[in-house]
Amino acid sequence: MEAIKDPYYSRPEVSNSDLSWVLKYFQPPAITYDLEKAYRFGTLIDCMLTEPEKVNYYTFTCAGWKYLPEEFKLAEDMKKAFLRDPLCKMLFEKSETQKVSIKHNWKLQHDGFEFVLDARCKWDFYAQPLLKICADLKSTTATTQKQFEDACYHFQYFRQRAWYMDMEGTSKDMLIGVSKKNLQVFKIPITRGDKYHKLGQSQYQDLAFKYWTLFGDIKKEAA
Repeated sequence: MEAIKDPYYSRPEVSNSDLSWVLKYFQPPAITYDLEKAYRFGTLIDCMLTEPEKVNYYTFTCAGWKYLPEEFKLAEDMKKAFLRDPLCKMLFEKSETQKVSIKHNWKLQHDGFEFVLDARCKWDFYAQPLLKICADLKSTTATTQKQFEDACYHFQYFRQRAWYMDMEGTSKDMLIGVSKKNLQVFKIPITRGDKYHKLGQSQYQDLAFKYWTLFGDIKKEAA
């Protein structure tokens, strides 16, 4: 099966994934490997819920990835667990899924130094202004709420959420994890200015500055 080419990934703006690409050069190889495994399986359950046209149940393929039949079965069970949760079901029904946000000439700062980037992001569940909240879905090996929160710190998921929130100017967000081990659903609400948002903001500002230093137009100053 040929990979389904999403034009979003060919856009020139900087994404959170680009920041992760920069980060991997400062991380132990084991963390990078964990991220790649998490991304591969996460793509499957994301697509089952938000981009079903990319999922082929006959060839066990999704968006260019090949999976085992048992992986498809697990992802289906996780999808059902997600939809059994009342809040998750409401988000699924009321959100715009895979909404793309673009922000040009985004003025950022790092330790008081201002710089500018063009940025993009793609939301799993965008429920503004109807529900006043957006959300991102993660597959996880966690079996408890505490383990899921630890995983979010480990993978810098709060950085992703702050990047999205600040780009679009939203005030409330949520990380939703569905366990691959026991099918439990975990939620971490994030509010602008709370500890999760502040942590994620500091992380993306640091990596965005590194990205700008490496690849940005050095002559382009913040307006």
